[in-house]
Amino acid sequence: MPKKILIANRGEIAVRVIRTAREMGIATVAVYSELDRDALHVRLADEAYALGGETAAQSYLNTEAILGAIKKSGADAVHPGYGFFSENADFAQAITDLGVAFIGPPPAAIVEMGDKVSSRKAALRGGAPIVPGTTEFVNSAAEIVAFGTEYGWPVAIKAAFGGGGRGMKVVKDAASVQEAMDSAKRESKAFFGRDEIYVERYLTWPRHIEVQLVGDKHGNVVWVSLRDCSAQRRHQKLIEEAPAPGLPAGLEAKIGEAAVKAARAVGYYNAGTVEFIYQDGDFFFLEMNTRLQVEHPVSEMITGLDLVEWQIRVADGEKLPLTQKEVDALRRGHSIEVRINAENPAGGKFLPSPGTISTLKAPDGFGVRFDAGYESGDTVSQYYDNLIGKLIVWGKDRPTAIARTIRALEEMKVEGVHTTIPADLAILRHPDFAAVKHSTKWVEETLDLSQVGSQVAPGQAPAAGLVEKTTTVEVNGKRFEVKAWVPESGGTAAPVTRRAARTAAASSTGGAGGDVVAPMQGTIVKVLVEVGQEVKVGDAVVVLEAMKMENQLQAEKAGSVKSINVKPGDKVGSGDVLVVIA
Repeated sequence: MPKKILIANRGEIAVRVIRTAREMGIATVAVYSELDRDALHVRLADEAYALGGETAAQSYLNTEAILGAIKKSGADAVHPGYGFFSENADFAQAITDLGVAFIGPPPAAIVEMGDKVSSRKAALRGGAPIVPGTTEFVNSAAEIVAFGTEYGWPVAIKAAFGGGGRGMKVVKDAASVQEAMDSAKRESKAFFGRDEIYVERYLTWPRHIEVQLVGDKHGNVVWVSLRDCSAQRRHQKLIEEAPAPGLPAGLEAKIGEAAVKAARAVGYYNAGTVEFIYQDGDFFFLEMNTRLQVEHPVSEMITGLDLVEWQIRVADGEKLPLTQKEVDALRRGHSIEVRINAENPAGGKFLPSPGTISTLKAPDGFGVRFDAGYESGDTVSQYYDNLIGKLIVWGKDRPTAIARTIRALEEMKVEGVHTTIPADLAILRHPDFAAVKHSTKWVEETLDLSQVGSQVAPGQAPAAGLVEKTTTVEVNGKRFEVKAWVPESGGTAAPVTRRAARTAAASSTGGAGGDVVAPMQGTIVKVLVEVGQEVKVGDAVVVLEAMKMENQLQAEKAGSVKSINVKPGDKVGSGDVLVVIA
């Protein structure tokens, strides 16, 4: 059993791993970027080491910095969490080469299943049906156009080394291919460090069904539960549940067995998830995530298993503690997970909402769990994923779980940033969701969010006087904390920043009608217009990236582009005037 685990991640998943490790008597090591210097996972870990930098590429995707922290800390195991390096075979191999245990699958399985193209081949080898698509990487727009012409539109362009909808673009016609392909490659590169893509047929009204499984190093593999993750927007999951409801009798076991076959085809061990698309009684292999999923808690809630504990034990060479028959006997009731994201769902736009959380009060009660990466006073940065936390609820049946989730969401209080809670409530209260008539496209194509709003309550200004503060000191990259009583800085009036001044100036000149204004903090990816160009209402003007998602900002007024105030690579804040249209 490892004595010290380094968690090569951040946010709620790092917190999740730290808590299980502590229960097992294992010491924990956190790593952090400049922006995460005082993050919750850093505060909870036994030790913490600075990676430097702000962006993911400068910190959590900096292999040398993480390897350095492993050496300095003396950690004998590494848990990658999800995202970042969790499905990177080179990272897993580098960890192994140090003589440190990688709490994940073998690098060869990551290569074969992490690459969505070769994973389709493995699924076929294991006997699982696949959606029609390419079995090689796509290198040009012409190949995508040819595929769409043969199989019909729309088609889905996907990141070959990604998951969770990142780097995925749905293309409705040949004219949109080039722009969608470029965007998919940029997002994939930013989030996964690789930009290879492939293409497959896009089903019209599918459900997203996935299988949580765990394998050991002795050839044993069991599937823990099915999950339904069909409530999505931008191909990102909002609500997940276990077991998958409304399936024909006997199909749950067939899908679970197909997942196990796919995993065995690549010699898989540790926790993983095999994802399927389900429509009209048929299911198709979609991809395999060779890591722990964000939604793993719903599988835990209906079985009573700690999947992180299983991961750690399997990595240490232990056999699975239960057989498939014994796992089958554990499942009871129904569980729902709601992702609380820092996004503004008003009008169904789901715009990223980075900022400081002034208040975060989680609900409580029977069957309620909240996994979070933040507390009151913490800041959600534009540079990382916008997941604040996950509300997980259990009920004796699905109607009970839905009612309990609604009650818990109504109790939850988050101030300082917008959240997806109003949209989550709209989903849970809708009769389509109750009747399992929703699909992966239902939120965007059917659910009416036009009246959904989200308000951000301002934080309270602190009173003057002496306060106890903790100062962070780093010695050779290792974090130490020193407490001191110091005069509180600043008064009740906040200084007026240049950004606020620019925003106020835009408002006072009536620029809101023609100006294209940044709705959130972010980085300019692309400027789509030129000075003097004529634009119509709804024309895309600028591509803004925030929280690893690209957002096309559109003209709200027809006219001529008078000036462009930004260029690709510029960092902007909420309210900044990007383009002026006269």
